[in-house]
Amino acid sequence: MTDLRRRALESGKTVSRKAQSKQSSRASSRADSRVNSRNVSRHGSDEEDGNASDGTTWSINSVDEVLALEDADLPGTASDWQEELSDRIDQILDRKRSNIAGREESLSAYVRILTVKYAAEELHGKSEELVGAFLKSIKAESSEKETVLALKAITAPSETIYDLIDGPLKRTINDSESSVAKNTAIHALGCATFYGGASLEETQEVMDFLLEIVESDGNSVNSGDDSVVVTAALEEWGFLATLLEDMEDTTEAAMEAFVEQLDSSEPSVQIASGENIALLYEKSYTEAEDDDEIESEDDEDPEDESSRDGPKMIKRYEPYRRIDKLRHTLSDLASISSRRLSKKDRKCLHTNFSDILNSVENPTRGPRYQNAVNQETGKRYGSRLTIRIHRTGVMKIDKWWKLHRLQALRRILAGGFVTHYEKNEVIFDSLPYVQADALSVF
Repeated sequence: MTDLRRRALESGKTVSRKAQSKQSSRASSRADSRVNSRNVSRHGSDEEDGNASDGTTWSINSVDEVLALEDADLPGTASDWQEELSDRIDQILDRKRSNIAGREESLSAYVRILTVKYAAEELHGKSEELVGAFLKSIKAESSEKETVLALKAITAPSETIYDLIDGPLKRTINDSESSVAKNTAIHALGCATFYGGASLEETQEVMDFLLEIVESDGNSVNSGDDSVVVTAALEEWGFLATLLEDMEDTTEAAMEAFVEQLDSSEPSVQIASGENIALLYEKSYTEAEDDDEIESEDDEDPEDESSRDGPKMIKRYEPYRRIDKLRHTLSDLASISSRRLSKKDRKCLHTNFSDILNSVENPTRGPRYQNAVNQETGKRYGSRLTIRIHRTGVMKIDKWWKLHRLQALRRILAGGFVTHYEKNEVIFDSLPYVQADALSVF
């Protein structure tokens, strides 16, 4: 748990090769947490939970809409939902006496309860047996609904969960005839890799697998030009990239793939690619070390907020060689006016790519960065994207790695976000917040 907590808190920033050579290799992360993969795309609604808040525009209102669903349709008391969960577990494990309709009903109830309730105690000692039952449903693919629900039900109860499900999930991604099942399996794989005990080497292997899906437009997993599958691969690649520190060696190939996907006809693919590009630019900067040469204040870029506030940031490498071409493409997307797009899609592209372009030009700036100057402080407002957790805390999303993790937690937990955030230590540690009355955040 300590290794996971340290990695989750520190991995939002990259380190230079120089710094990395000074450090001993980190132990692989292991997570003992309840996580089920909720396939809630930020580009569309989920029929089960009704979550329709859009894209990266996470406001207090959009979060409240999700929270309003948290206890919907659940029994009123703790003993009621715990009893129902116990019954559903028994039904799932008693596969010989079940049929497709019965398994669909049991899995649906199981996913619903575990999404909105933290049930670590109720699952203690049963997790691996349950995973075995879920894998049987996934392998059989008796119905699309049962398969998708079983994929959503997969949890990360121990340090061995990644080893148990890596192969079966990749087979589903490669071989399933259902685009929905492939999409859900990709998100489940990302979740299990992050929270289920994968080493950093295994994490990189999964990222390579996901990048191949992107580079081939889905053809590598028999889903040519399937934007749903490609978007899922992009999103999970970005989520897992927040775990890696030095990405210099992997950036060039990834940037080529993401820049190419900016020409996609699907806004979801374009936005997910753009967010990964912004993350890679952010990771090309690290905090200055003691033996780095620091520019004098007279030489500092007046547009660089990091030169005046917070730690000094140093550019370690160039993420993309054809920066002028990239800026032109991002600028076009930030002002696109094509009538083939809906008004909602145009607005989403404008908002997201204005942010992405700003971060490519100024990599120390995070999402929703405002250039306007506060007349009282004389400083720019900076990143204005914040999420309140009830009335006690505020989460400031001022880095792209934080946004990637927030969106991944939203996909995983949907309406149960706050319940798990408050009770599940591993979830909290992957994206911590501070008290609302604190003088500064993060």
